[in-house]
Amino acid sequence: QVQVVESGGASVKAGEPLTLSCTTFGLTFEQTSMAWFRQAPGKRRESVSCISWTEVTTFYADSVKGRFTVSRDNAKNMVYLQMNNLKPEDTAVYYCAASPPAMRGCTLHPSGYKYWGQGTQVTVSS
Repeated sequence: QVQVVESGGASVKAGEPLTLSCTTFGLTFEQTSMAWFRQAPGKRRESVSCISWTEVTTFYADSVKGRFTVSRDNAKNMVYLQMNNLKPEDTAVYYCAASPPAMRGCTLHPSGYKYWGQGTQVTVSS
């Protein structure tokens, strides 16, 4: 059974950093592209970032470019989202998603991902 599990959500103040982590079970992680999405209350889910299984390709939403960094450690089955200079508008439930095996590159479109975590809450206060 495939599982995607996020962790690291917290309540922080604007300007502070926070790192989210995500791991998977039941997947060949080193052949799985990963992505982060988020959904704020009353808003549609939006893409945040993705990283290919080769680590060669990363993409970021314009709203987080220069502040967020995605990375992965295939030896540990972990993907990370380092978030710096957080803003109140970053408040959302953050979801980690995993692609089918051997996706070429990665995509910020949710249809590219087959497995999803339950989400972790990030709250940024001003």
